[in-house]
Amino acid sequence: MRSEDDRALLEDMRANIGYAREFIGEKTFEEFAASRLTFYATTRALEIISEASRHLSEDLKRRRPSIDWVAVRDAGNVYRHAYEYVTEERIWDTATKSLFALEAVVLEELAKFRI
Repeated sequence: MRSEDDRALLEDMRANIGYAREFIGEKTFEEFAASRLTFYATTRALEIISEASRHLSEDLKRRRPSIDWVAVRDAGNVYRHAYEYVTEERIWDTATKSLFALEAVVLEELAKFRI
């Protein structure tokens, strides 16, 4: 069953995946790491993605076992509470590598609402 709550959360996730990519743009890792503004903005986008994922229905998460939903959820706890572990490398890798699989799932699930 499709939930309007899921739809809103997926839209938030889609938007913030886009923001993270926009913030990084064509920057190299070195440029990213040197820019506090880009680092903080990208971290915030990832935090919102994590928080939105916490509220997705269990039904949706069960349908999408290719995503490690616990890791997505727990990343937000690191961003908020264990900030000493939030490094430029971690944020860069998440934003430039790990988001692709999540984005694909988000877009596929959103497409179901448009049918």
